[in-house]
Amino acid sequence: MNEFELIHRLIPTLPTNPSVRVGAGDDCAVLDLGLPDAWLLFKTDAVVEGIHFPADTPPEKIGRKALGRCLSDIAAMAGTPNSALITLGLPRDFEASRVEAIYRGSNELARRFGVAVAGGETTTNPERVWISVAMLGTVAKNKCVLRSGANPGDAIFVTGELGGSRAGKHLDFEPRLLEARWLADHFAIHAMMDISDGLAGDLRHLLHASQAGAELLADAIPISPAARRRAQDGRSPKTPLAAALTDGEDFELLFTVASRDAVPLVDAWKQQFPEPALHCIGKVLAEPSVNLRTRDGVRSLTEQGYVHFL
Repeated sequence: MNEFELIHRLIPTLPTNPSVRVGAGDDCAVLDLGLPDAWLLFKTDAVVEGIHFPADTPPEKIGRKALGRCLSDIAAMAGTPNSALITLGLPRDFEASRVEAIYRGSNELARRFGVAVAGGETTTNPERVWISVAMLGTVAKNKCVLRSGANPGDAIFVTGELGGSRAGKHLDFEPRLLEARWLADHFAIHAMMDISDGLAGDLRHLLHASQAGAELLADAIPISPAARRRAQDGRSPKTPLAAALTDGEDFELLFTVASRDAVPLVDAWKQQFPEPALHCIGKVLAEPSVNLRTRDGVRSLTEQGYVHFL
């Protein structure tokens, strides 16, 4: 059983109440707690030594990544982060200076985005370090972007470059909070999420929520220099395109807009954001299939993103 099969099995058992506007299945839970013009965003995420970072990772980067993953999910809803709780699982022989350095990394990123670290929890974990972050944010009720709004004919966009994140980006990525809020303020963004498990996997999540399909243009997918280098020097068995589709932990935005807005959006983006670049990589289809158009023709997209427990 992989993570998504397990989630699908558990979701029907979860209690709910009238405050839940959007529950499990999107980047954040969306709650209505009576704020006049805003909904509350609620997110939790974890990083585990040996899975999300190797043991010799600089501790500041571990803390930065742990907090940044939640920030990226708040961005995916076009929200503004507010506060976080951090839970640490530590071996009994932990070094206090290393834990302090982990917090320096998370604190620096939190200050940049106005996030209060309001507390947390510590516990013993015999084998390895793990960090869980729970984060609250807000989003204007008329600006919240879900995964489920993509329409046939929409243009599909991604920010930045994809693939090769293990060369360093998975620790140093920039949460796209400013970019996402700008998008929601200036255009009708139909659906959006961040790319954490790879474009091939996360696009399928967005399309499943929207009950739609897609055709991607292979030549339009932005492949990072790191993905190309890793393929050329043999550090990765994947082709650069396969890496861009499946490596994951890019933490870029994936979103759709009406095709009539595609050119105005690109023009306005270039004026607002010198970087990251914005790329139109395909279109949404009514049929549920996901296809890849290459120079040799159109084929089914068989590549998959990262899945836990496989």
